[in-house]
Amino acid sequence: MSASLRFATCPSRDPAIPRHDWTPEEVEALFELPFMDLVFRAAQVHRQHFDPNELQRSQLLSIKTGGCPENCGYCSQSQAFDTGVPASALMPLAEVIAQATAAKAGGAQRFCMGAAWRDVKPRDLPKVAAMISRVKALGLETCATLGMLTPFQAVSLKEAGLDYYNHNLDTGPGYYDTVVTTRVYQDRLDTLSAVRDAGLSTCCGGIIGMGETRRDRAGLLHQLATLPAHPESLPINDLVPIPGTPLGDSEPVEGLEFVRMIAVARLVCPMAVVRLSAGRERMSRELQALCFLAGANSIFVGDRLLTTSNPAREADEAFLADLKMRPMG
Repeated sequence: MSASLRFATCPSRDPAIPRHDWTPEEVEALFELPFMDLVFRAAQVHRQHFDPNELQRSQLLSIKTGGCPENCGYCSQSQAFDTGVPASALMPLAEVIAQATAAKAGGAQRFCMGAAWRDVKPRDLPKVAAMISRVKALGLETCATLGMLTPFQAVSLKEAGLDYYNHNLDTGPGYYDTVVTTRVYQDRLDTLSAVRDAGLSTCCGGIIGMGETRRDRAGLLHQLATLPAHPESLPINDLVPIPGTPLGDSEPVEGLEFVRMIAVARLVCPMAVVRLSAGRERMSRELQALCFLAGANSIFVGDRLLTTSNPAREADEAFLADLKMRPMG
């Protein structure tokens, strides 16, 4: 047994206490644990911070679709790729509020608004702020993902009532340039810093299934676990390959490997709400249940995730009823 693996299994440190001093080797060692041991440990840590029978339900709306100048290799909304997704203008305020109202009626607890922008233009900031304020007034938690932010913009969104800002790292730093070249890793870290400094909660995770190795996945989780503050919300996306994108022919990650990703995320960021995000539609009920056992405690509900499909609400309701899972309090 390697020294790093011995350390990962060492009982001398309380695994429920958040750490910010993880080494890459320690995170990689967690991935190498026997599957049953890894899931058992993650489930134990999960129960120390959360009710394992509660699940947060979020809904995501694309308030501005297509035409993004970034070249993220997984994204149908990039103007660099021919994916059949047309560019649209920012959605009218009334339509956003109607969608948020319906989301709340359908059981969503958090409403997330996404815009296909590289960054927020000054002319659009007041419009988005108005959306946030009105959604917040409905009694929903608010989240937005709008690209890169300046410190001033982050403060403005906070003042409008924003609770969470989503800005994913996508993958580990060693693999990042394979996925996107129109912005650097530090750009993403700078936006997260502006979000934290503004007093917003961070929603930050990544995508697996883009051709990366297990070491790259460990690299992503190492980055998240060594941030000045762990993300309060940590989405793990299973790549949905989009025809026309560079990653359109990617092979899916094997199910048990996806569960390992969830379990290690729970161990290195024990107090984060870990979300099963994109790709859930093609997961079996049994695989999703394993992910919940390993520490995932949030899902997106609703029929769409930006431009990709999501399990039907009726199917989710039946599934969660069979598991006797209730909305997070």
